Amino acid sequence: MVDAPSAGQRVKVEVNSHNGLTTIEGVALHPAAKNHLTVKLVNGYNASYPLEDVQAIEILGSTALQTESVPVQTNVDDSLPRVRILHTGGTIASKVDYATGAVVARFEPEELIASLPELTSLARIEAVKLGNMFSDDIRPQHWNSIIQASKQAFEDGCDGVVVTHGTDTLHISSAALSFAWAGKGETPPGRIAFVGSQRSSDRGSSDASENLLSAVHWAAHGPAPCGDAGDAVVVVMHASNNDGVCAVYPGIGVRKLHSSRRDAFQPVNCESLAMITIDNGVCSHTLTDEYQNMLDSSTARSFCTHPTRYETSVRIAQFIAGPWLHSEEIEAIVQTGVQAIVIQGTGLGHLPIEDPAKDAPENTKVGRALTRCVNREIPIIVTNQCIHGPVDMNVYSKGRKQMDMGILGHGSVAAPDTVVVKVHWALSNNMKVGDAVAANLCGEGNNLLRT
Repeated sequence: MVDAPSAGQRVKVEVNSHNGLTTIEGVALHPAAKNHLTVKLVNGYNASYPLEDVQAIEILGSTALQTESVPVQTNVDDSLPRVRILHTGGTIASKVDYATGAVVARFEPEELIASLPELTSLARIEAVKLGNMFSDDIRPQHWNSIIQASKQAFEDGCDGVVVTHGTDTLHISSAALSFAWAGKGETPPGRIAFVGSQRSSDRGSSDASENLLSAVHWAAHGPAPCGDAGDAVVVVMHASNNDGVCAVYPGIGVRKLHSSRRDAFQPVNCESLAMITIDNGVCSHTLTDEYQNMLDSSTARSFCTHPTRYETSVRIAQFIAGPWLHSEEIEAIVQTGVQAIVIQGTGLGHLPIEDPAKDAPENTKVGRALTRCVNREIPIIVTNQCIHGPVDMNVYSKGRKQMDMGILGHGSVAAPDTVVVKVHWALSNNMKVGDAVAANLCGEGNNLLRT
């Protein structure tokens, strides 16, 4: 049995496989199991073999992983639009740590730009590093940083802004910036596009390059946002699991619906705004008919020069309606000083509050706890656990009872996370939560697919 190489070494390995003697090349990782050899292949995938099946190992050198930033090209066309990339981190800005095999957020914005020379044919690119965070660590204070940085970009004369962001909460941050820029009936002075990737930039199967190219193309050459179509901020990601086409989604009408596919992002109760085609690094876009009609018919909004911010002290509790929702949890969370409670309701937005057979007193207690919250002026908002479809509390008697109790959310077609962001925005900006939930502020109330 051969000796295993150290993690991080580039190796050439001869191994007995199901297909006979096979030769592979890549970077040795920390082994996936005891007495195994694990190699990161050049296509981005990992391969593991028992050491007893390995016939020979040739050390080719240390890892080829780039550790220093590459300077950005300076020979750009001054006539091109000016786009600033705001870098927060995430998989699009990650590399593999070859000592562990794990993906870590440590890619610099200059490296992203330098790795894609095609960007300089789309726009005059600038980059500002706000952080190197995975998106599950993003909080409202980070939204405020992105809001301020995008404001500064427009004040400096940029035509568009691209925010590189981890995918797990990308749709939440895009909704936050949508309300910040357009919640009060205005629109940003330029295009803002959020972008991420499902595969790290140094993997052969990465979607990072096409996503970033498409986002920069939109920020530089997309139509001026009207604000009514949910286009104040957009999300640009792969349209399918294949390469060649990226979709542009409303920043308030999209959600990550798959943990690993490259087309993980899909619209919720709306349609995509456009498709961007990438052909050998050359981008072009086609607007959907619905979006074009909205652009043609929307009343012009004034430009927003002072986007609103989010109070970091706001506390919103979230529950899921179902057999495990109990009054004790609701009462306990109220004692922490929450300012609103959002519950993902079943079906059309229903909650377990009735006990028709007199065998589930827990339901009656939930109803009473919610009534006490309303009496304490703690807003209770129902969103759609189904994700797609409206909250409609008019259909069943239970829903009408909920409205009589003062529970909010009837008629909402916004994605569940967008509703929570909207509630946070209203609490941060002295707007009544009930008024905000009922209003269509920047396209989150558009229901383009409802039947």
